[in-house]
Amino acid sequence: MGETGLRIVTVIPLYNGARFIARALDSVLDQTLPPSEIIVVDDGSTDDGPVIVQRFVNSHPIRLLRKPNGGQSSARNFGIASSNADHIALLDQDDAWYPNHLEELVRPFQEARARELGWVYSDLDEIDSDGNMVVRSLLRMMPSAHPKRDVFTCLTMDMFVLPSASLISRKAFEAVGGFDENLMGYEDDDLFLRLFRAGYDNIYLDIPLTQWRIHTGSSSYSRRMSESRAIYFRKLLASFPDEPQRRRYFARDCLAPRFFPKLASDYLVALRDRENDGVAVTFRNLKFVSRLHNPRVRIVMTMVLPFLRFPFVARCLVLPFLPVLRPIVRWALRVR
Repeated sequence: MGETGLRIVTVIPLYNGARFIARALDSVLDQTLPPSEIIVVDDGSTDDGPVIVQRFVNSHPIRLLRKPNGGQSSARNFGIASSNADHIALLDQDDAWYPNHLEELVRPFQEARARELGWVYSDLDEIDSDGNMVVRSLLRMMPSAHPKRDVFTCLTMDMFVLPSASLISRKAFEAVGGFDENLMGYEDDDLFLRLFRAGYDNIYLDIPLTQWRIHTGSSSYSRRMSESRAIYFRKLLASFPDEPQRRRYFARDCLAPRFFPKLASDYLVALRDRENDGVAVTFRNLKFVSRLHNPRVRIVMTMVLPFLRFPFVARCLVLPFLPVLRPIVRWALRVR
């Protein structure tokens, strides 16, 4: 326990993370404000990651828990449920904290506040697979607004509240039900949106306290992420029905513009990689979201969709003409 008297648990989900887990753990052990608990959840790894963690366990107060593979959401929930601390500091296996990470994030929780604080989060630096700096203060360059102040902004674009850059109230986390284990991507957006909707306040620190590692093996590029994107899109549609009497059209104005480009990209990747099953799934997702979009997109997609349905036809007639189609789609996506 640190000098603040606030109990903090660090939870690290581990799945085939042998390459990076030692750096992640070193960054936790180097904190100027040490956490009171450190838990690594082996989510069914098949590499040497758990062996590396066991070496740390032999000489440091770290608990290694094991469970069958179920994804980051279930691993995080499992680790948190196995802890006793009042504040949760999540760290992904390929990320790392700067030494003052916890010391800075915990301060707002020590201040008297009119509204209950749900989470504190910070800016971050992007690094590559070898740990080389790519972007400093990444969130300053992103379109998302910080801190979160209205639900429309939260729905219109990715929230960019990264678990590795956050400190969360356990009371708030449990009140909203923790991570949705149906999601293996966008589970962070989903959690922080539910915390916001439940009325918990959030504080943003405009300083990078975390190194966020992006590489080709990241979950951001996985098939699971593509599938989870579609699941989350439909979850948001169900949670935010249109309110015509108040001129709030969440599907058309917030959700479809946000997800259409990414679902289209998922389709093109499956098409390029000749994954015919993936093409069929992503085509259905793309067709569904296009019907909810503004009239221009619907018109363009009505003309294009017949050619996208069949992989062979799409590869012959669509892929070669992408340079021509892209400006047309960009025009259709412009806000009316």
